[in-house]
Amino acid sequence: MKTGTFTLTFATPAFLGDAEQNGVWRTPPIKALLRQWWRVAYAAQRNFQVDVSAMRREEALLFGHAWLENDHDEAGNRVAARRSKVRLRLDRWDEGRLKRTQWQAETPILHPEVHRNVDAFLYMGYGPVTLPRGEHVATLKKNAAIQANESTRLSMAWPDEADALMQKALWLMDRYGTLGGRSRNGWGSFSLRAEGDAPLAGTLPLRNWTECLDRDWPHALGEDENGALIWQTAPQADWKKAMVELAKIKIGLRTQQFAFTTGKNAPRTEERHWLSYPVTNHSVAAWGNNLRLPNSLRFKVRPAEKGQVVGVIFHVPCLPPGVFYPNRGVIENVWQQVHQFLDTPPNGLPRIQRSVS
Repeated sequence: MKTGTFTLTFATPAFLGDAEQNGVWRTPPIKALLRQWWRVAYAAQRNFQVDVSAMRREEALLFGHAWLENDHDEAGNRVAARRSKVRLRLDRWDEGRLKRTQWQAETPILHPEVHRNVDAFLYMGYGPVTLPRGEHVATLKKNAAIQANESTRLSMAWPDEADALMQKALWLMDRYGTLGGRSRNGWGSFSLRAEGDAPLAGTLPLRNWTECLDRDWPHALGEDENGALIWQTAPQADWKKAMVELAKIKIGLRTQQFAFTTGKNAPRTEERHWLSYPVTNHSVAAWGNNLRLPNSLRFKVRPAEKGQVVGVIFHVPCLPPGVFYPNRGVIENVWQQVHQFLDTPPNGLPRIQRSVS
């Protein structure tokens, strides 16, 4: 077995809910995130030519399963389930230190569609962050969240033969991983620092973003003729300012590029529906209220020099599942507009160069 010890430090508050949805340190979300980036590392190792059935089998044998057929133990006996060969341990499992009474709203920002200012944290964290009925200030829905700058030690072990992919997955987690509720909006951003050994290292799993639409699961970071689809904000004084900046960008790209012309139970899809679904007050009759389409444009907050932080925006493109009846041509056009918005002044952001991504 290979072993590693890491310091996991959050750059933004994290909503890692327990059974009561209170924020606590827990290993299951960390392991789930590790599996997600392991799949990306697996795909990149095979130049994105992946037999999904073979990948799922290898993943099941490594991370454990209760479904895989034709699995056998070391004695040759057929088994219906297998424990994970990957071991994780946290030094602490206590409740997060950010309590409801400590939550502070940030300076409101203009949302042109509602014709008023909105709380940036509420906009980016709706669900874990809520506006109680009759109140004017948003707060945490539950009792606690993990505070920015909280850290703990994460100890891990994995089989020798899995080392290459595990090292790559851990590096990707550090660079692009987020944990907990609303993590695609940048909540639960963290850094992962190896203790004692060489620092985590890897290469970007880049693939032309239009080619990524040949499958419906996240398997690569997108790139185009101008490089990797990874953008970075200017340095910000703290995580609060970074989250406000990311909120402005998200509102801008959704409202300036993709204005709605329909409301609830729309008879047809509009371009903006392909960014993510559901959308408040803008449902699609054929999709209903139960389908979920996660945004493939993700946000993360990273530490920067002199105690500052930066917001990172990156595209992990894939085709929406078949239940949405996706039109690939329409989806390509939508994301082309998003990329142009992020590239073009005054909204334009610098792209991160591949060598420092």
